[in-house]
Amino acid sequence: MTAYFPAARLRRAAFIGVLCAGLAVTGTGCGEDPDEGTNGVGKLSADKIEEKAKAAATEADAVHLSGTLVSGGKSFTLDMRLKSDGGSGEVKSNDDTFQLLRVGEQLYLKASAAFWGQSDSAGKLGDKFVKVPEGDPSYKQFRGFTDMDVLLDGLLGLEGKLAKGSYTKVGHTRAVQVTADAGKGGKLSVSLEGTPYPLLMERAGGAGRVELAEWGKTFPLEAPAQDQTVDYGSQLPTTKDQSGGPAPSSSKGTGQGANPTKP
Repeated sequence: MTAYFPAARLRRAAFIGVLCAGLAVTGTGCGEDPDEGTNGVGKLSADKIEEKAKAAATEADAVHLSGTLVSGGKSFTLDMRLKSDGGSGEVKSNDDTFQLLRVGEQLYLKASAAFWGQSDSAGKLGDKFVKVPEGDPSYKQFRGFTDMDVLLDGLLGLEGKLAKGSYTKVGHTRAVQVTADAGKGGKLSVSLEGTPYPLLMERAGGAGRVELAEWGKTFPLEAPAQDQTVDYGSQLPTTKDQSGGPAPSSSKGTGQGANPTKP
């Protein structure tokens, strides 16, 4: 009998050790502190977490956005690198793919000849960086995709009562979720490591899912080479119908305004 109890205690200790090792993977139980080694925002209320995430985004010099946005009934895939004085990247829809580059206030659009539709200049404009005149009706629409403040302001809005969600990971980075209206008003994942940057935004009503990365990582912005640039003049040519999304000037218009993040 004297040998039984120590053996039983050893077995129990071994079992508890294995159990705690398994729970530690998810950062729970057995004395593990899920906030250990984090920036501490996970201890805050949902409102405070959102506030800190927005403040961090506002103070950042640059960001890389990638994912999908739904605007005007159309879905767009974005891959944009942005900073305060411009941005560059690619936007895809079901109909087209085009590249945007903005250096200061000068905006360039690069797309295939098919994008320019039946325009007499389509052949000359295809696969060239076409200057978008500031006076053209489409300038604000295209510019919105390259404007860090416009995109972030439209993206990072949660709709409804906020609640703190579970701890998760975005890529390799630990994060805490903030949900609105039990997730129906959107979900925002905020970094638990270093600066509490927004890492993933899942928009209300299925209006898109965008990852935000490379915060503060600057990148060069240069105007394209002259032989790759076309200056069409004060107004872009009419293109094929692009209704429901951004496009150069068209008699039908797009009605999307300057913020491409508005559903």
